[in-house]
Amino acid sequence: MWDYSETVQEHFFNPRNAGAVEEANAVGDVGSLSCGDALRLTLRVDPETETILDAGFQTFGCGSAIASSSALTEIIKGMSLEEALKVSNQDIADYLDGLPPEKMHCSVMGREALQAAVANYRGEEWSDDHEEGALICKCFAIDAVMIEETVRANGLRTVEEVTNYTKAGGGCSSCHEGIEEILGRVLAEQGEQFDVNAVAPKRQPSGSGLTNLQRIRRIEELLEEIRPNLQRDHGDVELVEVDGRHIYVKMTGACAGCQMAATTLGGIQQHLAEGLSEFILVLPAEELARRASVGA
Repeated sequence: MWDYSETVQEHFFNPRNAGAVEEANAVGDVGSLSCGDALRLTLRVDPETETILDAGFQTFGCGSAIASSSALTEIIKGMSLEEALKVSNQDIADYLDGLPPEKMHCSVMGREALQAAVANYRGEEWSDDHEEGALICKCFAIDAVMIEETVRANGLRTVEEVTNYTKAGGGCSSCHEGIEEILGRVLAEQGEQFDVNAVAPKRQPSGSGLTNLQRIRRIEELLEEIRPNLQRDHGDVELVEVDGRHIYVKMTGACAGCQMAATTLGGIQQHLAEGLSEFILVLPAEELARRASVGA
């Protein structure tokens, strides 16, 4: 498992400013349940001084996402909007006494939510929608602009670092070439050369050095941990197939065809990612059948 600081743990178990702010006049939404992380940031801003009087968050995600959201709200309360916009994702991580490299994307999500909330307050249009042709990572819907901005802001050098900060490349890995192109261009502008050999080798992912069989058994153990929650609602989940980072499951009982199935899959994905210490993508068994038919 990842090594979390005491501050991260404190903000996870005792989050500050959780929930929506009453009489909020600024709202920022980022992420999506289907990708495993979503954050809504609400602010109450003094219209005369543009000072943030109160801030609250509603987060669906892992412990690092909750802790990062909690830290962000503590940092920006009392700031002017202009001061708040200068808060970087690294400021959020530093406030928490550091985040595991694999969890830096949680601090990036907080920074984006703040930008979205300020734009909402000012009546400006802010969107993380992607222009046609700009989408780099289809698994996590990460575009070239976000990757480039994150590379520049954090001095990233490898595809692995980009994955840690944005999730891009953490799914099927087909976007690694696009990420390398962005890294090469940005580093060239800085008078540096991108070292392709610094990219982590493509291999069967295993955050704990597990064999394939051990990894499958670990996945089954993690599913057992969340099964009681599903069974209380007369549902269940079955492991169907493990193909690298893609984990296929079948929802049964009341979970089959439920309108909240995507949310449930997102929760399962987050639990498995935490337990395996790696990025994975949980997909319905129907997707496995669809891919098989396309391949045929």
